Amino acid sequence: MTDDTTAAPDLAPMLERRRIEAEILAEVYATVKATHGVEEARRVVAESVRRSAIAQGRAMAEAQGGAPGLKGFEDIQPLWTRGGTLEVEVREKGDKVFAFDVTRCRYAEMYKAMGLAEIGPLLSCQRDGSFCEGYDPRIKLTRTQTLMTGGDHCDFRYESEE
Repeated sequence: MTDDTTAAPDLAPMLERRRIEAEILAEVYATVKATHGVEEARRVVAESVRRSAIAQGRAMAEAQGGAPGLKGFEDIQPLWTRGGTLEVEVREKGDKVFAFDVTRCRYAEMYKAMGLAEIGPLLSCQRDGSFCEGYDPRIKLTRTQTLMTGGDHCDFRYESEE
């Protein structure tokens, strides 16, 4: 266990993990795109990432004792920000709200450098809400913009129904 993942399983740094996943999914995307078209390729990648995010959320929750709520969710955020991968400005923290803006996203930068900007939102952004489904379905994400899709920041607004 590392010093910034208090209740999380030991994982490779998230940026490296996402790079490896992207290399594999890029080939899946290209193969499906060539045989079935861009819409089907996008659908396959999106569904694959969604399922993976739900499973990863479930595993993370189990490592924290199950349905850990918004506080537990806040506790694992260093997994995604480790090493400056995300530059974050917290807007609000409370019992039912955890809101922050991402002003720099090395995930987006990495996908662009890999030539995967076209599917970057499928590989990364859509994963955020899906992760909550597995982690604790009482937590809901609202977001109106992302850096990956051209916004000047990503506005993460997590709310808990607990």
